[in-house]
Amino acid sequence: MQGKLAGVAIGALLAFSAQAASELKIGFLSTLSGPAGSIGIEIRDGFNLALKLAGGKLGGLPTEMIFADDTLNPDTGRQLAERLLKRDRVNLMTGVVFSNVMLAVWPTINESKVFYVAPNATPTTITGKGCSPYFFSASWPNEAHHEAAGAFAQSKGYKNAYLIAPNYPAGKDALTGFKRMYKGNIVAEVYPKLNQLDYSTELAQLRAAKPDAVYAFLPGGMGINFIKQFNAAGLPKEMQLIVPGFASDQDIVRAVGDPMLGLFDTSHWAYDLDNEGNRKFVAEFEKEYKRLPSLFAEQGYTTALIIDQAVRDAKGKVEDEKAFRAALMSAPERAKTPRGSFKEAANGTPIQDYYVRELVKDKDGRIVNRKVDTILKQHQDFWLKDCGMK
Repeated sequence: MQGKLAGVAIGALLAFSAQAASELKIGFLSTLSGPAGSIGIEIRDGFNLALKLAGGKLGGLPTEMIFADDTLNPDTGRQLAERLLKRDRVNLMTGVVFSNVMLAVWPTINESKVFYVAPNATPTTITGKGCSPYFFSASWPNEAHHEAAGAFAQSKGYKNAYLIAPNYPAGKDALTGFKRMYKGNIVAEVYPKLNQLDYSTELAQLRAAKPDAVYAFLPGGMGINFIKQFNAAGLPKEMQLIVPGFASDQDIVRAVGDPMLGLFDTSHWAYDLDNEGNRKFVAEFEKEYKRLPSLFAEQGYTTALIIDQAVRDAKGKVEDEKAFRAALMSAPERAKTPRGSFKEAANGTPIQDYYVRELVKDKDGRIVNRKVDTILKQHQDFWLKDCGMK
C-alpha cells in the first residue's frame, strides 16, 4: 500500500458544519498494484497533474491527498474506506477502479454522507434504483462504452459476434450494454474469471465459431494478454476485434505494441479532440510523465478539474450538502475538461458523446487512438429512468 502523500502540508482538519472549509482532505482509494494496477496509476497520475497545475489547491483550498491501495480486493477496499472516513476524516472520496470494489465500499461512503466523485467505476446498481445524492461520476455509466461498441458493430453490418468479459459486475454490465445496441446474432457470451491471463480455451472457441466480430472487455493485464494471444493465433485475419477504449488505450499499447494496429475501440475521449482543455492536458501530461495519456489519465484529470470547479462554485462549503451537490452537477459545464463541456444527469452520470477510434501510427511513429467518428451523441445512462432523484 502506498503511504500518505500530501499535495500541500496541512495542519489539523477543522470542523466544518456548513461553513466554508479552509482545506480539502481527499481519500483516493484505488487499485495501485497487481496486474490491474496500471489503471489506478494512470488515474492517480492524471489527478495529481491537475492538482499540481492548480498549485496544490483545488477550489482555492490547500488539498491533502491520502492514497490507499485496495489491491482489487473488495474486503480490503471496505476496510480502507472505513479508515479514510473514520480515522483520517476525509471530506471527499475518489479513485475506485473496479465495480466489485466500488459496490463493497459504497455503503460505507453513502452512510457517511461524504461525496464520492467517480473517476472510473459507475455501477448500474448505484445509478438506477440505488442512486444517491452523494454519488457523482466524472467518467461514464458502466454500460455506455459498450453500448457505443454495440452501435458501431451494428453500423458495420456484422451479422454475428462473440462476446467476452470478466465474471464480475462491470463485465456483466459490459455485455448487457453491447447487446442493447447490437441486433445481430450472439454466437457465444463468455465470462472468464477476473484477472485470467491465459485464453487458449477461448481462442479455440473463437476459431471454431468463426464470428464476424469479437467484442472483448478485458481490462488491464487481461486485455494485454488477450490481444497478444489473439494476434499470435492469427485471428485478426479471420474476424474484427472491437474493444472499449479502456481495453486498448495507451497503457495497453505500451505493453502490446504493433499488434494493436487496425483495432477499433469506443471512448468518451480521444487524445486528438480539438479543444483548449484537451490540448493543455495532453501537452502537460507528456511533459510531466514522458508518455501519452490514456483515457484513465483523462478521467483522473477531469475528476480533479470538476472537484476544483465545484469547490470554487460552492465557496468552499463541501459539507453543505445542497450547495455542494448543486455545484458538482453544474461543474462539468463550466470546467475546461479535456473532453469539453458536458452535462450531468440527475443520477450523477455524464451526458456526453462517445467516439469510435482506430489504432494507427501518428507522424512520429507512435501508436495512437485516432478519432474516426462520433457513434453516440449526448448519450445518457440507460438506468437514469429508475432513479427517483430530480
